Amino acid sequence: MIKEEFVPIILGTDSNAYNMARAIHEEYGIKSYVVGKGNLLPTDYSKILIRKIIDDLDEDNFALRLIEFSEEMKKDNTKKILICSNENYVELVVNNKNKLDKEFILPFVNKELMDKLLDKEKFYKLCEEHKLDHPKTFVVKKGEELKLNFNFEYPVILKPSDSAKYFVSQFEGKKKAYIIENLSDLKKTINKIYSSDYYESLIIQEYIPGDSMSMAVVNCYVNKEGSVKLMSLGKILLEEPVPTLIGNYSAIISDTNENLCYELKRFLEKIGYTGFANIDLKYDYRDKKYKVFEINIRQGRSSYFTTGSGYNLAKYLIEDHIYNKNQDFTIAKNDHIWFDVPKNLLYKYIQDKGMKKKIKKLIKDKNYSSTLFYKRDLNINRLLRLHLFNFRKYSVYRKYY
Repeated sequence: MIKEEFVPIILGTDSNAYNMARAIHEEYGIKSYVVGKGNLLPTDYSKILIRKIIDDLDEDNFALRLIEFSEEMKKDNTKKILICSNENYVELVVNNKNKLDKEFILPFVNKELMDKLLDKEKFYKLCEEHKLDHPKTFVVKKGEELKLNFNFEYPVILKPSDSAKYFVSQFEGKKKAYIIENLSDLKKTINKIYSSDYYESLIIQEYIPGDSMSMAVVNCYVNKEGSVKLMSLGKILLEEPVPTLIGNYSAIISDTNENLCYELKRFLEKIGYTGFANIDLKYDYRDKKYKVFEINIRQGRSSYFTTGSGYNLAKYLIEDHIYNKNQDFTIAKNDHIWFDVPKNLLYKYIQDKGMKKKIKKLIKDKNYSSTLFYKRDLNINRLLRLHLFNFRKYSVYRKYY
């Protein structure tokens, strides 16, 4: 294969950026460019990528800086494909599509659908319209904080409707989402959030009982024609314990549920989805159904669990957009465990004895992966930093879990 047939440009320098750079390197043996506003540990001292820091890669300069970077690369006859590591970058790319699509391949949803998916209020209406199971939901708007007449019981979940705007807001005690036990605490938390510069709607949802192991995630790839080509289901074993990172995963084990996958496939194809999708769900034992929380419009931070299990996410993207190959629909079925914590923490914080036994067997049989520990990219500087990063997780889990 001619190495210059395509150039991957990954926006972000975090673990999700490394996730995709690694997948591309494994499949095609080429380096990706990772472009972001700062140096982050996951992409430090890596030999499989070229990192470019652009300090003002923000809303005002976004398209201009990317076009300048493209021109600097001097690869005029090479296909350049953009990959994003978070929703903020996806939003910037889609909003600047008319400036970028002559220079780059943009494998993302259209703006109309993006706006519906990013705003949780609109997303849950979309779920209702297409009869996709989700938690009971009530919407609060600023100035209407006293109108809390929802028809489900405490505890409830409180979270922002617009995650991007909430992400940049700052206030004491901020969490990604809140478990609220009573009306008094609910009002106090709503007032605290609205005392910041966040002003969009808030979502109150019924609390679905169960621990991390009731949570699940599905990674999908939908080709440029709107046809789902890959679905990979994982059961969550551990979540990040730090309050601002709740909802990010530390350990995932592969699972299979064909009925769920076909239901999600139907939904994605009905709404005209394209590109990577990362779907968060929770199993509700009360009615024995998975309830959808949200769809992230890019591959997930922990989505290397799909690549590591034998279904390379980058290959689905590249074969579709670069080589125009029509791939078969696949539901991932290989047994695998992915984690980004030391093995000892898995054994300590996962209480289920049957699951511990299964984990130990998968690890013994080498059916496991960890995004950042790539054996073809472990020079001494990188290895030392990664081990120090992992060692610090012992104190983090001890403090929060």
